[in-house]
Amino acid sequence: MKRHKLLRLTAIVGLSCYLIIGSANPAHAMHIMEGFLPIQWAIFWWIVSIPFFVVGVRSLTRITRQNPQLKPLLALAGAFTFVLSALKIPSVTGSSSHPTGTGLGAILFGPSVMSVLGGLVLLFQALLLAHGGLTTLGANAFSMAIVGPFVAYWVYHLILRSGHQKVAIFCASALENLLTYVTTSIQLALAFPAAQGGFVAAFLKFAGIFAVTQIPLAISEGLLTVLVWNWLQSYGREDLETLKLLKQEQS
Repeated sequence: MKRHKLLRLTAIVGLSCYLIIGSANPAHAMHIMEGFLPIQWAIFWWIVSIPFFVVGVRSLTRITRQNPQLKPLLALAGAFTFVLSALKIPSVTGSSSHPTGTGLGAILFGPSVMSVLGGLVLLFQALLLAHGGLTTLGANAFSMAIVGPFVAYWVYHLILRSGHQKVAIFCASALENLLTYVTTSIQLALAFPAAQGGFVAAFLKFAGIFAVTQIPLAISEGLLTVLVWNWLQSYGREDLETLKLLKQEQS
């Protein structure tokens, strides 16, 4: 039994390291870049995001105290988010399209924990990779680390009622990706309303440009998340049992 646990831990830590070190170099693009938002909107999104982060820290602390053996799986969820959200495709001026990777962690640990992991990922990217920025961290965290995970969590549990867990995982990951960028489009439209048509016209413009790259990215992220879930069923089964996430698929 101890040997099995050691192999499981090694496999999870190994995949985490691979996702961080062995991934392709990210493109030189950003989510919403440093200084792009007017200061009043930058402050507003910081104020909105901080309470979610505080609640997330409490949830994260509780999980690590009650189940310290889940720390490698938490690291994996963070690494998955870090790598996917670093693979950026330039889209709208001052922003970009990319996978988010927050759906997996939201399904595993809940959306509050991902507000912390996602926020830390965005902070590291801003400081180490020049992706995003500190002034826009609140806005980026709200869209990717708050809205996305909550959408994934709700969609997953809604579809799970049908008994098809992998379908629920795919839809949760794909939709959290899309809703992240709907939120980003709203943020940009609020900050930069169109001269003619105001907020609505600006939102349609931003969302339309994002949709070209984001729809296929969302589908790809959903499929990739299901593949990682399959891997976890093989090498992290005990952790999934601890989290009570193993479900038998209906035929």
